[in-house]
Amino acid sequence: MQHSLRFRQDHTFTITQFTDIHWKDGGELDQQSQQLMDMVLDAEKPDLVVFTGDIIYTGFVSPGTPECEHPAQAFEQAVHAAASRGIPWAFVFGNHDSEKGITREELMNAALSLPHTVARRGPQALSGVGNYTLQINGSEGEPAAVLYFLDSGDHAAVEHIPGYDWIRRDQVNWYAEEARNLRDRLSGSLLPALAFFHIPLPEYNEVWKRETCYGHKFEDVCCPRLNSGLFTAMVEAGDVIGTFVGHDHINDYWGEMHGIRLCYGRATGYNTYGREGFPRGARIIRLREGERTFTTWLRLADGTVVTEQPEHAPSVE
Repeated sequence: MQHSLRFRQDHTFTITQFTDIHWKDGGELDQQSQQLMDMVLDAEKPDLVVFTGDIIYTGFVSPGTPECEHPAQAFEQAVHAAASRGIPWAFVFGNHDSEKGITREELMNAALSLPHTVARRGPQALSGVGNYTLQINGSEGEPAAVLYFLDSGDHAAVEHIPGYDWIRRDQVNWYAEEARNLRDRLSGSLLPALAFFHIPLPEYNEVWKRETCYGHKFEDVCCPRLNSGLFTAMVEAGDVIGTFVGHDHINDYWGEMHGIRLCYGRATGYNTYGREGFPRGARIIRLREGERTFTTWLRLADGTVVTEQPEHAPSVE
């Protein structure tokens, strides 16, 4: 079934972001993740669900710990909460989704066979798998907003550089070209846009240091060692008003820099590390037709809605 994304008659469009589910084997911890997602979707009734990576966990496990032996099946189970409700859903890959047992291409093929997905494979020639755009139409059917999805990779491919991968130059160029083409088709009009990927950009460090932020930072920003320029490209294009990532499970802050709000999701999955007193949950994003802004809040595992997060003052003038 092909879904068309569209603002409601009340001119709103609501997105639920689930991140870092780390589904493995359908065991007790995965079932807790399932219950959380069920609760959030029943409460929020979003127009789109976006999974921002590490949907499944196929990496190293300690001896005696269950592995993800059937990655495609695990992925299907992880997105079941959205698919079973008929809610359109999209996703980007994280660093743990295809570490072993399945490739990104194989997992994408499996995902595209599932009901109600609006995800796309994206251009074959680009780095990564799953670089694509989705358009949200207005309540009268005209183009009204755009969503960008990028594969942020896994580990750095350059031997002497440790740490995580970066969004490659060809992906940055692809984004800039997509933004330019869309603007040209709309005779210079600029639609509000959101961008989703898994690994945070280096600017997530910068915004915490230099701007007033809202939320928690309980671990280092595990961004790449290299800055490949995506944030600069977004500032230059002028369309993206918010970015949404996961990866760092006990960070959930957001802050605005140069007109773009850099947002973490709230880690959703129980089959991975967390922090005492920092419950799992989801980030909710609401666009309003015709406005270049959005509202966002958290819904936690106990049903609590968090609309105001604690303020953090900048440490660098």
